[in-house]
Amino acid sequence: AEFEEAENAEAIFSRIENKSRKIESLLKQYKPVEALKTALEGSPPQTKDERCKSANWIVVHRAIMAIKDVDSLFSSLDPEYYDVLMKYLYRGLSTGDRPTCDQCLRIHEKLTQRAGLGCILRSLADKVNTV
Repeated sequence: AEFEEAENAEAIFSRIENKSRKIESLLKQYKPVEALKTALEGSPPQTKDERCKSANWIVVHRAIMAIKDVDSLFSSLDPEYYDVLMKYLYRGLSTGDRPTCDQCLRIHEKLTQRAGLGCILRSLADKVNTV
């Protein structure tokens, strides 16, 4: 099972690299919401491999930091992404990096208004799908 996980991790890491290239392209086209949707697709990666989780966080972080208009984010972000976005916001807050924390708090406020307190509870209670 350990070997399977390592092989699986390589495939996941490869998908994350492809996702990263797609996100960079979307950001160059000034499509930050599309970039965030792309970053959140397939998240969190179904692995315990920390290298994959870190690589995916970097991709999601890049997209989160590109969001300028938080209000317009939620007019076009599907509710299916709310819970996983909340998980990444808490990961961002845990970094202690001031610009990251400021951005995560801005999005957190709007996300909580939109999705309710249940979104917070689900993201904190889910110990299986960790980011």
